[in-house]
Amino acid sequence: MRRAVLTCVAFLLLACGCSSAPARAPSPPPVVRVSPAFDSKRARTDRGLVVRARGGTLSQVLVSEGGEQVPGRLDGTHTTWRSAWTLKPAAEYSVTVTAAGARGPATVAVGRFRTRPAARTFQVAATAPLPGETVGAGMPIIIDFDTPVEDKAAVERALEVRAATPVEGAWRWISDTQVVYRTRRFWPPHQQVTVTAHLAGVPAGGGVHGTTDSTFAFTVGRRQTSTIDTRTHQMVVRRDGEIAQRMAISAGMATTPEYTTTSGIHLTMDKGNPVRMISPGRVKGEPGFYDMLIDHAVRISNSGEYVHAKDNVWAQGRANVSHGCINARPDQAAWFYGTSLRGDPVTIVGTDRELAWDNGWGFWQLPWEKWRQGSALLEAGPVDARVPSG
Repeated sequence: MRRAVLTCVAFLLLACGCSSAPARAPSPPPVVRVSPAFDSKRARTDRGLVVRARGGTLSQVLVSEGGEQVPGRLDGTHTTWRSAWTLKPAAEYSVTVTAAGARGPATVAVGRFRTRPAARTFQVAATAPLPGETVGAGMPIIIDFDTPVEDKAAVERALEVRAATPVEGAWRWISDTQVVYRTRRFWPPHQQVTVTAHLAGVPAGGGVHGTTDSTFAFTVGRRQTSTIDTRTHQMVVRRDGEIAQRMAISAGMATTPEYTTTSGIHLTMDKGNPVRMISPGRVKGEPGFYDMLIDHAVRISNSGEYVHAKDNVWAQGRANVSHGCINARPDQAAWFYGTSLRGDPVTIVGTDRELAWDNGWGFWQLPWEKWRQGSALLEAGPVDARVPSG
């Protein structure tokens, strides 16, 4: 048996020796192309940085600017790398690329380039929430720019929202200088959200470019929601699903449109103790004029509606006698004032005056698909596009 095995092995060795193939020549090294090209002095910023390999794959792409690494991503074939965002104006970039071939030597490309300066600039002027603020579950993200934006799609692509518990959301342009992000459903509670406007190098139109990025973070706190029925004159406050307070209230007397409380999903916007309230459209001496200081007032719209304290216990829980606000017993109004965060939903039912979606933060009044129609990206391309792929 042992001799037979050796014979078979010898036969196999002889067979292999007779059919040996010539060694294949090594392939040429991969070709690396970098755009903007090395040594450029006035490279465009809006197209980002693109690295391509031909005849091999990209094994490493290192890009830095000002001592910081520039983020980017490879495509599925590992032959193209793109910077995640546009490039900063008037900046110098250092690039090191390593590309490996299937057979043969690798290619290492090292170089620098500079981007052109921006003739006119724009930036973030204000945000809501404020950096570090703790907000309610319905809170929108509002960004105001210091210059009107013509190329809204380019700017919207540069806006990034990262939440510890990801949710579906969309931006809607309210004006040429303001864009608002709303989630499809209320934020999950107890998490941090980070917003970054990657504006450096982004064209806003008319020769205007961003020069700096802007980042801020906020926290979504406990989920507190309130429901108010103007017909039963009752308000119920729930916190994380449990009833935290029941309040007898009085709503607008509804003798005129401005004295009619609006029905719909409101958000708490700000608060003051006290707040000066003056009758709209009336001057001193006219019927219905008032000018008074109101304690523990939480604003829920831009049309003068608050949840506030008032010592008219005889009406609360029984009749609607206010000028449009929701008033409650002073101690309960103080409790609501103390527990409210900006962005807490307050849903009111029972009146024939609907809250307009653009009255204050009435954004939840729009159905989701209607809200999304305000995005500049619906016709401009995929929502997750960052740097144009052309």
